[in-house]
Parts: sequence; C-alpha cells; structure tokens
Amino acid sequence: MRGIVRENAACALAAAAASTVVGWLCLYGFGWNDYEVEVRPAYEALVHGHITRFLQLAPAYGGSLIERAPFALLPGLWGGGPLAVYRAVALPCLLASAALGVWLVSRMRAQGRPRIVRLLALGVCVLNPITFRALELGHPEELLGACLCVAAVLLAARSSAGCDHSLLAGLLLGLAVANKEWALLATGPVLLALPPGRRIRCLLIAGVCAAAVLAPLALFSANGFVAGTRAVATPSAGAIFKPWQLWWFFGHYSPLARGPLDVAQAGYRLGPAWTGEISHPLILATAPALALALWPRSRRAALPERQALLALALVLLLRCLLDTWDEIYYLLPFVFAMLAWEIVGERPRAPMLALACSVLGWLSFQWLEHHASADIQASVFLAWSLPLALWLALKLFSAPAREQVSAGEPAGAGSTYETTVSALGRLVSTS
Repeated sequence: MRGIVRENAACALAAAAASTVVGWLCLYGFGWNDYEVEVRPAYEALVHGHITRFLQLAPAYGGSLIERAPFALLPGLWGGGPLAVYRAVALPCLLASAALGVWLVSRMRAQGRPRIVRLLALGVCVLNPITFRALELGHPEELLGACLCVAAVLLAARSSAGCDHSLLAGLLLGLAVANKEWALLATGPVLLALPPGRRIRCLLIAGVCAAAVLAPLALFSANGFVAGTRAVATPSAGAIFKPWQLWWFFGHYSPLARGPLDVAQAGYRLGPAWTGEISHPLILATAPALALALWPRSRRAALPERQALLALALVLLLRCLLDTWDEIYYLLPFVFAMLAWEIVGERPRAPMLALACSVLGWLSFQWLEHHASADIQASVFLAWSLPLALWLALKLFSAPAREQVSAGEPAGAGSTYETTVSALGRLVSTS
C-alpha cells in the first residue's frame, strides 16, 4: 500500500493542483448559467433543512443532486453562502476526473510509457477545455458521469478468474445512470467487458444502486420527476435545435429560431417535427443495437478491454451526433472514453486523438459560435465527427480475434486453456 501511495503521490498532487486551478477559473459565479435556474432552488431548500422540497424542486437529473447532496451541506460548517454551495457541489466531479487521471497514469507508468505522454494524458483528463466550458455552463455532473462510465468499463475488463470487479463495476454504472440517464448507453460495453457468468450480477447491482438513488425522487417528487424525465426522453418537436448535430440541415430558417442564451437569432433553424420525435429514442436504441452486433464475439468470453472502450466511445459519439440538443459538454464522456482506449492495451499510443477531439470540440462549439454562422458551425462539426464515427465503427468491427486475450493477462472466466502469445505473434494454447 505504501508503495502504491509513494508511486502515485506526485501524480495525485499534480492532478489536485490542476483541479484546483480549473475550479478557481471556472466556478466564479452562476448568475447566467443553468445552475441558477435548475439546481440552485433545490440545494437552497436542502441547506435550509427542507428535504421534501429539495426533492420536489430537483430537475430531471435530480439523481446527480442527491449523490452530491453531502457536499452541499459542507459550506454550512463555516457559514458559506450560495456561491460556496455552488463550488462545493462541483468538487466531487473535479475529484472524480483527478482520480481517473491518476489511475490511467499509473497504468501507463506500469507499461513504461514516457513521462511526457503520461503528462499529456493527465492534462486531457483534468485540464480539458471542454471541462472548463461544462463548469461554466453549470453542468459539472457531466464530468462525474463520464468518469463513472469509463471507470466501470475499466473495472469490468479487469475482472478475471482470480479478481472479480463485477460488483464494483455495477455500482459505478448504477451511480452513473442515477447521475444522468444518458449513462444507460454504457450498459452494453460494461456488461460485454465482463466474463459471461458475472454479467447478471453486475446488471442487478447497477439496477439496485440506481433505484436506491432515484427512489426518493420517484416517491416525493412523483409528477415532477416523471414528467421531467419523460420530457428529456421524448422532447417536443423543435423545442431545442442546435447546429452541432446530424439533423441540422433538415431544419428551415425562421425568425423564431433561437440561438445562444435562448435568444432569437438570424441564421438559425427550426427543426422539423420528426427530429424531435426520433432523436432521443434513436439514441437509446443505438446502445442495445451495438451490444447485439458485438454479442457473437463476446457470447462465450469477455470482450477485450480496448474493444469495450472503443464501443463506449462510439456510442457516446453517436449520442452527440443524433441529439438535437447537443452541447459542448456532451462530448466530454466521449473524449474520456477515447483517452482510455488510446492508452490501454498491448499496443498503447499517445492520446493524440483524445487531445484532437478536445480541441476540435472547443473550436466547433465555442470559438466558431462567435466567429461564424450556424451553418458553418454545423458543417465543421460534421466534417470531423461523422468520419470519426465511421472510423471508430470500422475499427471496432474489424478488430482481429487475437485481441480476445491480452499478452501477459490471465484468460477470462470460463476459459479451459490459458492462452499466451508467441514471439512470432501466433496464439499458443497450453493445458
């Protein structure tokens, strides 16, 4: 234990320092972002001891508010006000990204990766420009969900005959789903990364965990919580229609179309009725469809770690492409999944794709928003995201069978023989 602490101490201090800087720069106020309208009323009720009112005022992602509720009470110890509460409830999200970064860097250190590559990976995880924007917009819960989903896949993939992480993977998956419902997309990659005999127990613990967090909302905020969740799952036609999505050019120009800050703006489009009806249901359908497509290669053995992470990255990128509500922080879970995919496995690489996606995401959503028309924003976003999604799909389904077992790792549960890789790259089975 001391050795683990000593090896990771410098990285943990760097991650903590970087997270402190990010919090200081981005959590300066909430007067104009979504926290002011969606979250602050609920947490103010909680701080004043009105628990039922807190549950009634919670938004559609109220599970995230429950998970972070203890942090909302911390400022009361020193008499902190609303700004202190705003910063405190973002703290667990920043800690989650720091912890994920330290974990990934520790794996890279064990692989003998250069220090500069490890620093780059840590930077993508804790100093990501998309993270900055997510905090400024009042959505730190997206950062928490991203870390929970990636960690669940990593733990599931490391389960073997002698080391069972299925319960912990299920716990993290359940917390992610309760945090925000889009984490349901991670269910397939998590389950397929486990040995077949452990998938049911992982799914059960995930369901129990998510239900335990969401039950108070269903009981005390019945109509509001159910209505809010239904509105997110099946949004009204044309309600929100943003440039960074697959359906943008199906819309039509209208003086009623709203741009940034929900203000009517020339050059923006209204979406056709059918986009609002199919967008979110189609996103939810992509996860089981991808899982079914991967089922033949994972029916008898766990899906390899890199393929599970690649499947997670693909389904999260498809979420961004298909969602008419797409925002910059929607990209954050995809970027973290790409980061993990690039730096794990037999032949890891520098996390240049994750870095490039972070820069392109910031350019498409943030910089171009102030320098180009909505049509150009949509064109630039689709120019890199569509080819990338196609490449990820081809990479996923063309992966060679020999990746089923990594070199130097034990075979998954249910294997009859141990499998190693010879010096010539051929599979060698030994009794």
